[in-house]
Amino acid sequence: MAIKKEFKKFKWVNFLLLTAAGIINAIGVTLFIAPVGLYDSGVSGTSILLSQVTPLNLSAFLLILNIPLFLYGLKRQGLAFTVYAIYAVAVYSVGAWLITDILPIDVSMASPLAGSDLLLCALFGGLISGTGSGMAIRFGGAMDGVEVMAVIFAKRLGISVGTFVMIYNVALYVTCGIVINSWILPLYSIVTYGAALKTVDFIVEGFDREKAADIVTAKPQEVAAAISETFKCGITMTPAKGYYSNEEKTVLYVVLNRFQISKMKDIVREADPSAYISVSEVVDVFHPSQMK
Repeated sequence: MAIKKEFKKFKWVNFLLLTAAGIINAIGVTLFIAPVGLYDSGVSGTSILLSQVTPLNLSAFLLILNIPLFLYGLKRQGLAFTVYAIYAVAVYSVGAWLITDILPIDVSMASPLAGSDLLLCALFGGLISGTGSGMAIRFGGAMDGVEVMAVIFAKRLGISVGTFVMIYNVALYVTCGIVINSWILPLYSIVTYGAALKTVDFIVEGFDREKAADIVTAKPQEVAAAISETFKCGITMTPAKGYYSNEEKTVLYVVLNRFQISKMKDIVREADPSAYISVSEVVDVFHPSQMK
């Protein structure tokens, strides 16, 4: 019954979008990163390095290294994630194989689009591969088994997931520098990693993050009415009490976009000049209608 319940979580639209993610990732790596000797991050970068020093190609290593890691994380991450992730990597691997070995595209010496310009290849390779990786995460999967290992082992090691991934990639780039006896390509690869990381954040979290405002006020009705009338938004009201003043207060919680924050502050100050306002970023917002 548990497996049957897991299968109900699959969405065919996710498979369609993961197909696009795998193809996009393959384009970024095979047309920009690998042709000029740069290294992607995680398992993808490891696969590029191994393909340079062994007879096996990039596509083979992507499958050999990633699939066992995803299967190892099956119990922790769940069946749906594991299937989505393996599917995304399989598409990525097949896409890379088609571009490098089947299609009439010469990627043996330089990028077909950016030539031998390392900076262009690093930036555009990172942006494009980051888009693919971000889409994979956003639609339920992943493009790299290192992220799964980070989720499983980071807490045991007493570090964050991001720190685990960063340590892996630093070790990878140091190894690359030692193997090829040069630090130019590994250093440019860090640019690729940075561009990809920011792109993944944009894809997963959105280009225009919402802002959450906590407003501590002694005039909740006036402040809430003014905000609701202006922005036509929902507001959550929570009773509170000041520690030093011992006064009864109310905390208003409202989510707005970044263009509305400045006006919200003016509205609150006009309704209650003594109100305290705290604004923080919101990664994602789910409406009840979206959860069905």
